[in-house]
Amino acid sequence: MATPLSADKLLKALRDEGLHVVEHRSWRTNNRNHKGPWGPTHGVMIHHTVTSGTASSVELCYNGHSALPGPLCHGVIAKDGTVHLVGNGRANHAGLGDDDVLRAVIAEKALPPDNEANTDGNRYFYGFECVNLGDGKDPWPAAQLLAIERAAAAVCRAHDWGERSVIGHLEWQPGKVDPRGFTMSSMRTRIGKRLDGSPDGPSQPPPKPTYEPFPGASFFTAGRKSPIVTAMGKRLVAEGCGRYTVGPGPAWSTADRNSYAAWQRKLGYTGTAADGIPGKTSWDRLKVPNV
Repeated sequence: MATPLSADKLLKALRDEGLHVVEHRSWRTNNRNHKGPWGPTHGVMIHHTVTSGTASSVELCYNGHSALPGPLCHGVIAKDGTVHLVGNGRANHAGLGDDDVLRAVIAEKALPPDNEANTDGNRYFYGFECVNLGDGKDPWPAAQLLAIERAAAAVCRAHDWGERSVIGHLEWQPGKVDPRGFTMSSMRTRIGKRLDGSPDGPSQPPPKPTYEPFPGASFFTAGRKSPIVTAMGKRLVAEGCGRYTVGPGPAWSTADRNSYAAWQRKLGYTGTAADGIPGKTSWDRLKVPNV
């Protein structure tokens, strides 16, 4: 039984293992803890995204989609080996799986066949989604495989776990095939060898960007609360486009949308292109300070 790592401890463990880690938006508070328990943690689960492209994959895993809200994992591992942290806490990645598998992971024994789906894996497993189409043809670059090894080893080292605490989604839930393109047995061998030595890091954290990256149009929906919204509103006011009676504040509102529509019109957009929902070009031109 292990208490889940705090955001700071997870970040440090990954960087100490030599990984290049990007903190994506408000990952520290992005979780599904209101839908169920998080912890005790018992292992690490590896997935593939069935997507291509880093930016879109990271956004998908941060936000989720209509059928499965985000976060969809704790970290996204890109093909260049960069780890993008998108969640901290309970995440929608493991789903229901086999209780016999969970007992084997806890005992760090050989895994039995996963032939039942009766146990909540989102409670017990850290999850890493790896950018890959999962078709058996999309390549796994050496840098990405090394990052998977390092990320899993980092979490195991932080909890004093062995390599048998790392499993693939296909070993947890009947019918799953991920990760497809390498074997979990070979990956566990790599992780075990790494755990026998010392970590490679720490890596140097990347410089924080001056401006907030475009969070995606789907970010701007009713109920969204974020310091990014406040920072955006302040920039709109500075540009003479504020349409606020109170604020701006962290909750996305009609006033935010009206203000952003004014900014879009100032840039020359008309009609549906000035509907108040931010797009990447207008967002980049607004230059919202990084929060």
